[in-house]
Amino acid sequence: MNRIRQSPIPFLALALAAIFAAPATAQKETPPAGGEPKDFRVPATSTVALDNGLVATLVPYGVLPKVTVSVRVRSGNIDEAADEVWLADLTGDYFAEGTTTLDAEALAAAFARMGGELEVNVGLDGTFLTTDVLSEFAGDAVRLLADVVRNPAFPDSEAGRLQDDMVRNLDIALTQPGSQADQKYLALLYPDHPYGRLFPTEEMIRSYSAEAVRAHWQENFGARRTRVYVAGRFDGEAVEAAVREGFEDWQAGPEPKVAVPEMHTAREVHLVDRPGAVQSTLRVGLPVIDPSNDDFMALQVMNSLLGGSFGSRITSNIREDKGYTYSPYSSVSVRYRAAHWTQNADVTTEVTGASLTEIFKEIDRLQAEPPSAEELAGIQNYMAGIFVLQNSSRGGIIGRLWYVDLHGLDASYLTEYVKNVYAVTPERVSEVAREFLRDDEMTLVVVGDRATVASQLEPFGEIVE
Repeated sequence: MNRIRQSPIPFLALALAAIFAAPATAQKETPPAGGEPKDFRVPATSTVALDNGLVATLVPYGVLPKVTVSVRVRSGNIDEAADEVWLADLTGDYFAEGTTTLDAEALAAAFARMGGELEVNVGLDGTFLTTDVLSEFAGDAVRLLADVVRNPAFPDSEAGRLQDDMVRNLDIALTQPGSQADQKYLALLYPDHPYGRLFPTEEMIRSYSAEAVRAHWQENFGARRTRVYVAGRFDGEAVEAAVREGFEDWQAGPEPKVAVPEMHTAREVHLVDRPGAVQSTLRVGLPVIDPSNDDFMALQVMNSLLGGSFGSRITSNIREDKGYTYSPYSSVSVRYRAAHWTQNADVTTEVTGASLTEIFKEIDRLQAEPPSAEELAGIQNYMAGIFVLQNSSRGGIIGRLWYVDLHGLDASYLTEYVKNVYAVTPERVSEVAREFLRDDEMTLVVVGDRATVASQLEPFGEIVE
């Protein structure tokens, strides 16, 4: 029997009345000063290198009797041809459908008996198969993941269902203005490259048979492209033995694919019409340096100060001061040997042009005048704190180690991250903004009501169809 819950509004009203009835002379207490930032220390690790090229990194960490095992293969959307968009994603979907010895139900039960489940994620540069299990099953988890990645069944019987799921997800994504903006924006920055192909057509998806998926897997998976990460509480000798048992006789396979894009840089304005839209979705940005560049840390600090944190300048301007948008943010999006800086925002249609004006105003202001030491210190404290928090879990540590391995960074990237964040000076922030955020080379993509916003975009350049 359904019960009607009593409305909490009267109670809230009384509570609020009590708060506002407090003496007006009450003073706000000054919060205590933050502690001295500390460098992040990577837990002691050991490495197992097999003759076929596979490398495993073992990281004892934490006190809970849990372990995270992640098999990460340097194969993802980067390995797709122009008519194979999302083929890597479908390959990832098939991993949960069983191996040559375990069907989907038996595979799921095997992970469940260890206290975990199979999680598969496919990205631009990698495919990740991960599980989080009780420590006593660490070796078993390694062997089971080895079976999944080496011996997938690719059952023909599941092709239609998996295609239907993928088409459904595609249809939903294409109705979203953010997806429409990203599709146009990435295609402009990364022309004729897998990094610029965000969505397939339904016809593409329907053409991906189980045999096509198997062929993609055979061409792109192997030991040389694979790293295994184990983090948590485990028996090191037993886990090393499991790595050798599970992977030692795997074929070496191909070397990781290196396809560095020739990125497009030009001041262009592109408008995707969304008739009647009450908001405009903005993407403003250009190619920048990737993590292998020595200036990348300074670029990250500059981004956090300009638009990449809740207390950033662009956020304060068009969200707090002007009320044009609710959640603007900028980011440095990284691929292998490629990256781009983007300011993102969903703004009220009537202030589309005004929002762009304020974004460029903040970029120009930072280029012309270094931030104060106090403002920069606040951003540096934020970045240092977030970094330490992100590395305070088994999965977080594995993610950081993969990042370092993927981009070929020195181990000191992690141990000296906090120190290097604080080494960036106000003057360097302005220099980096001038060097990498070149206004006259930024691409603008706007998804919105053409009838309302076209005239507002005229000051930023001719609209390119």
